Amino acid sequence: MTPYSLAFFLDVVTTGTVLGAGPADGPGRVSDALGADFAENCFGRTAMTRDYGLPEFYWTRESPDAPWEGHHFTVQVHRLAYGRRGAAGAVLHERYGRFPRRLPFEKLARMLERRGTPLVEVAEDPANAPYYRRFWQPRAEVAISVIGLRETGITPSHLRSGDVYSISAGVGAAGVSLPTG
Repeated sequence: MTPYSLAFFLDVVTTGTVLGAGPADGPGRVSDALGADFAENCFGRTAMTRDYGLPEFYWTRESPDAPWEGHHFTVQVHRLAYGRRGAAGAVLHERYGRFPRRLPFEKLARMLERRGTPLVEVAEDPANAPYYRRFWQPRAEVAISVIGLRETGITPSHLRSGDVYSISAGVGAAGVSLPTG
């Protein structure tokens, strides 16, 4: 892992943005930050995603005539494990260099702690536990999904226990089960 590619993940978790584009930003603002190389999918006429390699941004709107409203984004870290050239996307590769196949959560958490950005483990959806674990960064409202217990057919075979699966922003505190007490 290059220090530059690690910097990308640290920036996403600390700021809740990808190159300054946040979960509430519209499609134009996101393309300004990430470029015009994306795959677009529409679900009916009121939901849309754009896939920029690692990051995927999601929008909704009330009607086909209404403007798109940012909903959330997810950095699909697990895609790196396939080793496909260019998986990060041209803009991210140009800015951060080579990306590793895996992102160990321990390393990410340690570096975030050094930056004064601690993470809190929160309850995972019971349907996914104990195979996945979820961590929360409250200041930027970012959730990190980590491979917990490996299980054939449930967790990706190309990832190990402790690898980051994805990083999401825009889910809000209501989107995670915060610890009580």
